[in-house]
Amino acid sequence: MKRRYRIATAALAVLGLGSTIAVAFAQPGGMGHGMMLMQGMRHGPGSGGMQHGHPMAGMHSGDAAFQADMQLVQQMLAGHDKIKRSVENLPDGIRTVTESDDPQVAQALKAHVASMEQRLKDGRIFNLFSSTLPVLFDNKDKIKTTVEMTERGAIVTQASADAKVAAALQAHAGEVDELARDGMAAMMRGMRARMMGASR
Repeated sequence: MKRRYRIATAALAVLGLGSTIAVAFAQPGGMGHGMMLMQGMRHGPGSGGMQHGHPMAGMHSGDAAFQADMQLVQQMLAGHDKIKRSVENLPDGIRTVTESDDPQVAQALKAHVASMEQRLKDGRIFNLFSSTLPVLFDNKDKIKTTVEMTERGAIVTQASADAKVAAALQAHAGEVDELARDGMAAMMRGMRARMMGASR
C-alpha cells in the first residue's frame, strides 16, 4: 500500500491533478472514467519541472506553453474514441495519419501536432511518461519531419538515418496508438509503469 501511495503522490506532484487521480492510482485497477483537470506545476523559482532525483525528473519542460499543451492532451484523451489513426512503419521511421470527424477533436489534433513539431525543433520536451521522447529530443537534429495538415487532422512523416532514432520513432508511434485507443487509462498505465520503474 505504501508503494501505491508513493506512486499517487508523484503523479500529483507532476500534474497537480485532483484527489480523484490519487484514488485511481491507489486502486489496483488503475483509472476510472471521466475528465480530469490537468495543470502543469513548477517546483521552485524558475524551475523547469521536477527537482533532480525525483522519479519524474526531466519528464517535461515546465515552460510557459505547458498548460496549453496539457489542455490539448486532455481534450484528445477525452475524445480518444473519436480519433482514427493509422501508422506505417518505414525503413527509417514512420508515417502516421491521425484524424477525427469531430471538429473540436480534429482542431485539437492539429494544434497538438503543430505544437509538438515546434517543440522538437526548439528542443523543449513535453513528456508525461514516454520512455521514447527523451531519445527523440536528444537526437532532434537527426530527425526529418514533414507535416501535412488535413481537414480532419494531420499526416506526419518522420525519418532518421540513425537506426536507434528510427526505432524510437516507431516505438513512440506505438505509445500514441495506445493513447488513441484507450485514452486516459493508457496515460495512467504509462505514468504508473514509468514511476514504478524509477522507484526500483
